[in-house]
Amino acid sequence: MSLLSVKDVSYSYDGIVNVLLDVSFDVEEGAITGLVGPNGSGKSTLIKNIFDLVKLQSGTIHIGGHEHARPEAKQQAIYLSSNDYLPEFLTAREYITMMARLFDVTVDHGKALALFREFSMEGRYDDLVEDYSHGMRKKTQLVSALVVRPPLIVIDETLNGIDLEALHLAEKEFRRVREEGGSILLCTHDFSVLERLADRTVFLDLGHVVYDEPTGDLVAEHGSVAEMVFDYLETSQR
Repeated sequence: MSLLSVKDVSYSYDGIVNVLLDVSFDVEEGAITGLVGPNGSGKSTLIKNIFDLVKLQSGTIHIGGHEHARPEAKQQAIYLSSNDYLPEFLTAREYITMMARLFDVTVDHGKALALFREFSMEGRYDDLVEDYSHGMRKKTQLVSALVVRPPLIVIDETLNGIDLEALHLAEKEFRRVREEGGSILLCTHDFSVLERLADRTVFLDLGHVVYDEPTGDLVAEHGSVAEMVFDYLETSQR
């Protein structure tokens, strides 16, 4: 069953620049779907449409069977953006408590503290976010999603800026989310991560879906996700 369903979505800025053109794909329950594409391909605009951050111009988006702009849909998904903007006047404990309240779940501070230890941030849970490094803020974003744990987690380059040990831990936690029936839409330029994690990969370029196939099939055909992307870009530029 599809947890996220995007159907025939098009979007243009000022009615002139077409950023998305009839984009359709699904994220199934209990699956990790990769989203790749060069800069300017429409990935960020697509995610903004999914989360109702821009007004949907055409097509439909459903999350958990609900129209994406409905409160019921917004309770189903959390968005981890590519930047590290967090409220600096809060501690991590306060930030995660706030996020849990937004999603109407009981916060498990014990789990959050355990994740902070695993992410090499022991003793920093009650420190102000303003005192965190870029990498620590990224890790706090990840911990918030893993504690709140809505059905769908959308990750937009959030893994950039974290160390290799934290990346390994994040991958382990993402697999656990999938095993528990949760879903992840993972937007990243780290193609090796997708090969290790993604059940399917959606390749977007110039607002079009170029590929939407099982990641294993793409690797079998092209040798790697990176080769698939680079071969397409090289061919399209001729």
